[in-house]
Order: sequence, then C-alpha cells, then structure tokens
Amino acid sequence: MPTFELLPLVTPRLVLRPLGEADAPAFFAIFSDPAVMRFWSSPPLSEVAQARESVLQIEAGYRCGDFLQLGLERQSDAALIGTCTLFSFHAASRRAEMGYALGRPFWGAGYMHEALTALVTYAFGVLNLHRLEADIDPRNRASARTLERLGFQQEGYLRERWIVGEEISDTAWYGLLCWEWQNSAP
Repeated sequence: MPTFELLPLVTPRLVLRPLGEADAPAFFAIFSDPAVMRFWSSPPLSEVAQARESVLQIEAGYRCGDFLQLGLERQSDAALIGTCTLFSFHAASRRAEMGYALGRPFWGAGYMHEALTALVTYAFGVLNLHRLEADIDPRNRASARTLERLGFQQEGYLRERWIVGEEISDTAWYGLLCWEWQNSAP
C-alpha cells in the first residue's frame, strides 16, 4: 500500500490537506446536505458524531495507506469546502478509485477541477499509479463533465448497482490511464 508523502498539495486557490478532528463540523456541513449527497452511494449524515467517526476512519486510512481523503481548504479564508479521495488501491495493478464532494455553496466555481487536477497529478506522479477509476451516478451530469474535462472516458454502465434508502441507481464507470494524462495534462 502507498505511503502518502509530499502532502499537502497546493493549487492557486486551494490546499488539499489531510483531515483532522477539528474538521468534523465542516465535514458534517458538507456530507449532511441532501443536495451534495443526492448522487452519493450512502445517505446524508444526520449527526455530527457520524462526521467525527468518519474523520477518525479517514485518519486511520492515512496511517495504513489504503485510503486518502483530502480536505479542500480554500486559501482565501481556510474554509473546508469539500474533499477528494483515492481509495480501493490495487497495488499489483497500480490502480485506485477516485471520489469527490464539494459543498453546495462552492459549486460552479471551478474548485473541483482545480483540486482533481492536483490529485490526479499526485496519483500518477508521486504514487506511481497506472490507472484511476471513478464510479458516478449517470444522472449527475456535472460530475460526468468534471471527469471528462480531466480526460476520463466512460468505460461501462452498470444497471441498478446501488440501493441507497429506497432508491435504486445505476453506475457510469469511468477510467483514466497514466499515459493519457501525461499526453494531455496542462
């Protein structure tokens, strides 16, 4: 499993940094919002204690190297506005999945593209991954556009893959290869 070195990642407007206990209230604000969680594979958080537990699990993931969820901190005011994640590492194939969430007040400002550009560069560079994958709800056109703008290609469609509460949803499966990123990265 990887060791997560050379963190935090700094972009023009953001710092992608490990999360800590003090982030639980802001984490809760993001992941309790039904609009943010609309296309997620789990229901919105309902109590701050769930956010604290999530942050503890994220910190454990840093230590064992099987999960990297970074907070997106806006440089202008140090606000935690979202997260981006690498998980389900497959060491032999140098592959991982990627996920992300952004607080609703920050949608449409280009923050996620900025953050994911840094994360993908880190994944293919420092972590020496060969492939990244993303599983999104195909109804989430904003997420699909985010992935496609980064060079991800839709590679599959899985019917009725998730059941969250009483809602059944499909999955659009996206992939990006290291050489594709290197040939197209800005």
